Amino acid sequence: MSNADTVENAVATPEREQPYEALGLKADEYAKIREILGRRPTSGELAMYSVMWSEHCSYKSSKIYLRQFGQKVSPAMKKNLMVGMGENAGVVDVGEGWAVTFKVESHNHPSYIEPFQGAATGVGGIVRDIISMGARPVAVMDQLRFGAIDNPDTARVVHGVTSGISFYGNCLGLPNIGGETYFDPVYQGNPLVNALSVGVLRHEDLHLANARGVGNKVVLFGARTGGDGIGGASILASDTFSAGGPTKRPAVQVGDPFAEKVLIECCLELFAGDLVEGIQDLGAAGISCATSELASNGDGGMFIELEKVLLRDPTLTAEEILMSESQERMMAVVRPEKLEGFLAVVAKWDVETSVLGEVTDTGRLVINWHGEEIVNVEPRTVAVDGPVYERPVAYPAWIDALQADSASRLPRAVDGAELRSQFLRVLGSPNMASKEWITNQYDRYVMGNTALSFPDDGGMIRVDEESGLGFALASDANGRYCQLDPYRGAQLALAEAYRNVAVTGATPVAVSDCLNFGSPENPEVMWQFSQAVEGLADGCLELEIPVTGGNVSFYNQTGSQPIHPTPVVAVLGVIDDVARRIPSGWQDEGSNLYLLGTTRAELDGSVWAGVVHDHLGGRPPVVSLPAEENLAGLLRAGAVEGLIDSAHDLSDGGLAQTLAESVMRFGIGARVWLDEIIARDGVSASDALFSESSARVLVAVPREDDVKFVGLCAGRGVPALRIGVTDALSGSLEVQGLFEVPLAELSGTHRAALPEAFGPVVGG
Repeated sequence: MSNADTVENAVATPEREQPYEALGLKADEYAKIREILGRRPTSGELAMYSVMWSEHCSYKSSKIYLRQFGQKVSPAMKKNLMVGMGENAGVVDVGEGWAVTFKVESHNHPSYIEPFQGAATGVGGIVRDIISMGARPVAVMDQLRFGAIDNPDTARVVHGVTSGISFYGNCLGLPNIGGETYFDPVYQGNPLVNALSVGVLRHEDLHLANARGVGNKVVLFGARTGGDGIGGASILASDTFSAGGPTKRPAVQVGDPFAEKVLIECCLELFAGDLVEGIQDLGAAGISCATSELASNGDGGMFIELEKVLLRDPTLTAEEILMSESQERMMAVVRPEKLEGFLAVVAKWDVETSVLGEVTDTGRLVINWHGEEIVNVEPRTVAVDGPVYERPVAYPAWIDALQADSASRLPRAVDGAELRSQFLRVLGSPNMASKEWITNQYDRYVMGNTALSFPDDGGMIRVDEESGLGFALASDANGRYCQLDPYRGAQLALAEAYRNVAVTGATPVAVSDCLNFGSPENPEVMWQFSQAVEGLADGCLELEIPVTGGNVSFYNQTGSQPIHPTPVVAVLGVIDDVARRIPSGWQDEGSNLYLLGTTRAELDGSVWAGVVHDHLGGRPPVVSLPAEENLAGLLRAGAVEGLIDSAHDLSDGGLAQTLAESVMRFGIGARVWLDEIIARDGVSASDALFSESSARVLVAVPREDDVKFVGLCAGRGVPALRIGVTDALSGSLEVQGLFEVPLAELSGTHRAALPEAFGPVVGG
């Protein structure tokens, strides 16, 4: 017997008050729902619309800008793209019949409330997106932003988030091959936890999720449904049953990586046996999302008997079941004649399963609860045709003054001792310091196909053991640059991720993004967002690499104070043979060090300005995407011809940071000189060391290949200056005429910040 709010009851009680505002719906949105249905919604329908029309699921404030990614495209951008935006994850042809699928998503707010589970389930959710494409997940990465390193609450969040990521990823047996971690007070009450997953598949194994074929069965399998992650559903429950107020449910989902590991293998066997028409993961909005999206992408009709959902908690209401975001669940569409085979496979993997309903030709998503109809909607109105807002946009009142306050007014060091002191301050600062306290918690080499991982600039995975075919991945963002100029800041994030892939010897081919911003109801935030998206779309068009998908995360702010705009850009590259990969540090004595690119007096928004002078102002470095493309072509040619021993990009911290990291990578010292940079580019010694000018890379070239490499640079028009030699015997980094730092001091300074803040290095 059901006491849920039925469609019949909704028709009979049109004036009944409903808590739409408490569920995040505006009055006009609620009125629109009533208009669509021709009546008031049932509590179940209100639950579905409220979660599916939320910013997180519907992209209602960002849609009008995100369309640029599909509009600003060239024929070259479509060449290797097998699946673009709008699906669970983008898919790129990498050659030899192989494809790679990748995506990055945010789990920011849950990771502040409950850092361990928030971060763990962020990894679990993005991995399920990869599974649903028919791919085997092969690696993960994470992009993290925390508050000030010395704030007491930062330790709580850092310990929880890193433990959650390592627990889930390590239990799944997936290598964590890179990412980034930054500390800044703007993220104190709103950390960013962005998770990326990547998978590989043969072309013929690609699957898209849709509910086609009248009579096909809709099957829920995986973990049981519980009361975790249901957000506002308890409000509906109390509204429906008036039983003394809402039940307190956990707001953050609880993850079980061992259940997900089994789910991966189970799904791959179902795909391999051609036992499913499609599989959809249950992430945000749970069953509401999976049923409405599958039906929208298919023939348009579906009938579900909700009481057949297997529950962990028998007290859950129908609305709570619809909204639950319990983890490790998938929904499949199965032909009736293949249902027996499907059930045999899930039984083999000991995965619990329930047949909920079937695909219909009614054009309606109908959900029953114990024989009574509680949902009857057109699925596209829930999943596709939600609100689209053109939010007010306003040029920030403060930005002109911020941009006018350039770092050019800051004093420069005048002698070697002062430069040495500043160099070590930058090297030991939280954002430039070693992140091994975090990365040592992650397994980098499980599965045996990791060719590069941190501290290299990009992660690299071998796809094919026979040919050596592989891919490289890098992700970058710079909130300080984007605060100064979101258009250029987004392009600098793209350029850096592109360069970090290029220095591995791979060819950049595709982009995924995770756009983290403040409230869309703030017109200045919407200006930042519009500028960043335009910058990214224009940049991808110029580089001719497509955006394959991504994620928007709004409302990242504490009170009325938004975070710095932080568009994370992930770039995927392809390499024919991982044996030709280039590491980020040199391993041999006597190699020549070349600085590729041009150094300008660009210290606005730099690490040097922030660490040495506590300053943020001016304009970020100039972006030259043709120079980035030219540089990438040179690095690829150098890798193929075996002319480059190591390559490390110059970005945060400039040449100083790159030199230090390259020396520490394998413990081989170097002697360098700045005179030629200063003379050719007309900059000071501080600029030569700390400038963050883009399109620059430091390479080590074997002495015997010197002439050939210089000729390659000249032929491709890439500026190249010989600025040093590697020196195994010195055991130090010597900047001639200015200062010298022993390797032990470099390493000690670089490794100190995180253990001092958070305790001993785990596994170190």
